[in-house]
Amino acid sequence: MTQRRDILILGGATLIAGTASADDARRMDFESTPVGALPAGVTTALTGSGGPVKWAIVEDASAPAGPKVIAQTSADRTDYRFPLAIFAEPSAADVSVTVKFKAVAGEVDRAGGIAVRLADKDNYYVVRANALEDNVRLYKVVAGKRIQFGGADTKVASGTWHQLGLEARGNRLEVFFNGKSLFSASDGSFTAPGHVALWTKADSVTRFDDLTIKLL
Repeated sequence: MTQRRDILILGGATLIAGTASADDARRMDFESTPVGALPAGVTTALTGSGGPVKWAIVEDASAPAGPKVIAQTSADRTDYRFPLAIFAEPSAADVSVTVKFKAVAGEVDRAGGIAVRLADKDNYYVVRANALEDNVRLYKVVAGKRIQFGGADTKVASGTWHQLGLEARGNRLEVFFNGKSLFSASDGSFTAPGHVALWTKADSVTRFDDLTIKLL
């Protein structure tokens, strides 16, 4: 049964939330967080090597859910470098996550992604879209090692807002791009509840907005 949802302010973002049921959905647009800050409940981390990550709220007049977005702005060119912005809540195993992202810049990579079932900075699933390669790839990161187990070629334009989605239910993971199912894959490496995170690679300067997390 669908339950009533209220509009709240939580973690520096507008949040549309119900209860922790199959109908629960949390939508974050980052409008209440000051420019230059991180939303409350968001921590940053780095898989791999390289310099510090630089996540913060910036303004973007083209953003789909308002002028404030969360962005990773470091242009560190280290190839095996994956900055994370980790959300403290919710922690779940079966979850559907969508986010709108815009690849702004990057010469080594120009990518944006979603991580789920994140246990720590070195263990999680991640789907990422790459505007330099025009593809979407699904990986598991195990003890810091990234292993691809799904993917598809599709146009990912730079400087344009796209929607990326990842649904994890049991051992099945389904990837969505611009509202359509792109591919699915199966893997049993991570089954326990974990966090949701936003993800980039190398020197990718990427902006994110309109994040929705739904418990399944």
